[in-house]
Amino acid sequence: MERHWLHYFFLVAVLLSVHSTSLGQNIDDDQSSILTILKSHITSDSFNSLANNWTTKTSVCSWIGVTCDLRHNRVTELDISDMGLVGTIPPEIGNLSSLVSLDMSGNFFHGHIPRSIFNMSRLETILLQNNSLSGNLPVDICSHGSLQRLQVLSLHQNNMYGEIPSTLDQCVQLLVLRLMFNNFTGHVPRQIGNITGLTSIFLNFNNLDGTIPEEIGNLNQLQILSMESNKLTGPIPPNIFNISSLQIISISNNNLSGILPVDLCSHGSLDSLLQIYLEENMLHGKLPSNLGRCSKLKMLVLSSNKLSGALPREIGNMTSLKFLWLRNNSLSGIIDQEIGKLHNLTVLNLSRNQFSGPITPAIGNLSKMKLLYLNENNFSGTIPSEIGDLNLVKYLLLGDNRLSGQLTNIIANLTSLQILLVANNEISGNISWDLFTSNIVAIDLSNNLFEGNSMPLDIDRFPSLISINLAKNKLSGRIPYTIGNLSPLSHLILHSNELLGEIPLSICNLTSLSYFHLSSNYLEGPIPQCLGNSSRSLRVLHLRGNSFHGPLPTTFSKGCLLESLNINGNKLDGKLPQSLVNCGNLQVLDIGNNQIQDVFPFWLETLVELRVLVLRSNRFDGTILQDSNNELPFPKLQVFDISKNGFNGSLPGRYLNNFRAMMDVKENGTEKGNWFSNYQETIVFVLKGLELPVVRILTTFTTIDLSDNIFSGTIPQNIGSLNSLRYLNLSRNNITRNIPASLGNMSILESLDLSSNRLVGEIPLRLTKLTFLSKLNISFNNVDGQIPQSGQFATFDNSSYMGNSGLCGFPLTTKCKQNDNVQTLVPELPHVDNESGFIDGFSWRAVVLGYGSGFVFGTTIGYYIFRYERPKWFVGLFFKAQDKINGIGKRKVAPRRT
Repeated sequence: MERHWLHYFFLVAVLLSVHSTSLGQNIDDDQSSILTILKSHITSDSFNSLANNWTTKTSVCSWIGVTCDLRHNRVTELDISDMGLVGTIPPEIGNLSSLVSLDMSGNFFHGHIPRSIFNMSRLETILLQNNSLSGNLPVDICSHGSLQRLQVLSLHQNNMYGEIPSTLDQCVQLLVLRLMFNNFTGHVPRQIGNITGLTSIFLNFNNLDGTIPEEIGNLNQLQILSMESNKLTGPIPPNIFNISSLQIISISNNNLSGILPVDLCSHGSLDSLLQIYLEENMLHGKLPSNLGRCSKLKMLVLSSNKLSGALPREIGNMTSLKFLWLRNNSLSGIIDQEIGKLHNLTVLNLSRNQFSGPITPAIGNLSKMKLLYLNENNFSGTIPSEIGDLNLVKYLLLGDNRLSGQLTNIIANLTSLQILLVANNEISGNISWDLFTSNIVAIDLSNNLFEGNSMPLDIDRFPSLISINLAKNKLSGRIPYTIGNLSPLSHLILHSNELLGEIPLSICNLTSLSYFHLSSNYLEGPIPQCLGNSSRSLRVLHLRGNSFHGPLPTTFSKGCLLESLNINGNKLDGKLPQSLVNCGNLQVLDIGNNQIQDVFPFWLETLVELRVLVLRSNRFDGTILQDSNNELPFPKLQVFDISKNGFNGSLPGRYLNNFRAMMDVKENGTEKGNWFSNYQETIVFVLKGLELPVVRILTTFTTIDLSDNIFSGTIPQNIGSLNSLRYLNLSRNNITRNIPASLGNMSILESLDLSSNRLVGEIPLRLTKLTFLSKLNISFNNVDGQIPQSGQFATFDNSSYMGNSGLCGFPLTTKCKQNDNVQTLVPELPHVDNESGFIDGFSWRAVVLGYGSGFVFGTTIGYYIFRYERPKWFVGLFFKAQDKINGIGKRKVAPRRT
């Protein structure tokens, strides 16, 4: 017995000794882990939060951000969040074995999260969000007894990557999972459905793919499910809509398909549902009428899907609804008056659908309405006067419908109105400026039937105006000089009206003006020079189709932001200002149809963003042969129109061989983007022989027009490298020699006009490969031989060939003689680089002369042609002799323009 008590006493003594020793050593270990190691890994402490506090002079338990368990004298909480700290997290932090809560969020920690953190057994909360941490989560996270008490895992807004581990379900106590705003990939693990206590799942803004696991429907305590902005596919599992505790569903901006459950919110499911966000997917079908049973729902966002059918009248039962956003679907039919029961609704967006009929007056009952979007539908009739009762409405968007009538009785009581958009309707009458208040920020009444004065003299009583768009109406009068007092004004768009007078000099006071569009009016006088000084804010300056005279502004300063300058169709003279070289963002320069007198502006080559250059119908002259160190001039140029000037000398081969934007243009994705639509402007081009206004210029639209000049010499042989060119016009010049066969490499060419030049030789057979060619004009040249009969050539009529006395064959009435039919029997000359000197004097007709004049003589001629490359005199002598033998008279020279 004595021996037994001795053993017992010894065991208790050992345990007490160990416990006492551990307490003393472990608090020192905690201090060592935090102070000497973690602090040493922090490279920046901008607020000196730790530098002035974490010292050995005081107990670790008194340090800022440190909480200890007084009973065991151990560190249990570390909170150094939002201190602006920079550095890495050392693995020794795992030595804080009693740590329950770790919060290092809102700093600038980088590098990997130490694995030791995920091996801690007592941690309940891990908050590392809002840093720059990277790396994978351990594939065996929560296994082997680690993190068994973890309740909150928050790693969002970092640079984490890899897959979400399937062993996460072994964190059996987990309540909140926040992994959003990272780069996680792979599938959402179906094992996540085993964490039955989960209340919140945030996986949004990652790169997750695959389907949503139906096991999530087992989480009967789930309140928030957020998976938006991933790459998820397939339908939404129906059982998710049976989770009675669910308050927020957010799975927008994915590739989800399928329909919404017809029994949504029925049978007591989703009793707690407050918010649904499913926009930017591919959901289809009709809106279920049972939506009306979601009695607590406050936010419903289903925009940018493929939903169709009518808006169910039962939606009027959703009396808690504050936010209804159904934009950009295919919903149709009329809006039922039941919508007027949504007395709590503050935002209604039904834009970009196919709703029709009149706008229901019941909308006037929505007294809390602040944002009303009904634009881009097929609503007709007048705007109901009841809308004028919405005295809290700030945004009223009714544009792009078929509405008529006047605005007078509608906006009178809209005292909170800031933005009014009724563009592209049939609204008429005068603009009742007296009905607007000083709150108005933006007005867009464009493309209607408004008439009378555009703006009142006291326009400056609306000091908050940022944007005025009154384009495409029948407005008259002058631009008031008080416009210059609207200092915030950035958009002034008045084009296509009947405005008179000059641009007031007070416009120079608008230092925020970025979009100035006055095209197609009756304005006159000089263009204010100060508009050049405004180029540090001005991005669009369009004055096309007026009667402005005098020189262009010459003061485009460094830092110029101008993107589009269109002054086509005025009476401007002088030279093109070289200060435009400061406008490095310039994409469109159209000064056509003026009286500008200058040489070619080679200095424009440095504008690497330039896409459209139109110098048409001015008084430019001289050659375009200047040497330059610029190896890639005009790298993005799609439109090069210098027609109807006095340019002379050879064609600009340096340009025609190097327009990169006309070579190998891809027709996918953003390459097809209609970038030009942002400028709301029209440019007139000669396309397929007709003057056509173009309002959409895709990156695939390419044209070169050098017509009506005095160019001479030959067409460069390498011009065929422009294989993405669609329209080429070299007509009415003095171009000589053969049509280069390399034109056949322009595989998408739609129009080719070489008329009224001095071209000779035959039509190259390679041109029959141009399967998109719908307009061909080689009339009034000296071209001869048989007209090719294959490909698109079978579709062209006589007008394509008239004035070429040596041509024969369909569609001309002149039949080909035997020796004229040779072209169809002889193989086509293969394309050879640098062949300009050779091809100009060469025709397969010369090689086969032996058929008509003897094999030996023809072979001899062929030898001399290959040997000396340009026997023009020899070929000429022979053809004259042949013409006399065949009884063909002297050729007529193509008529020249005067």
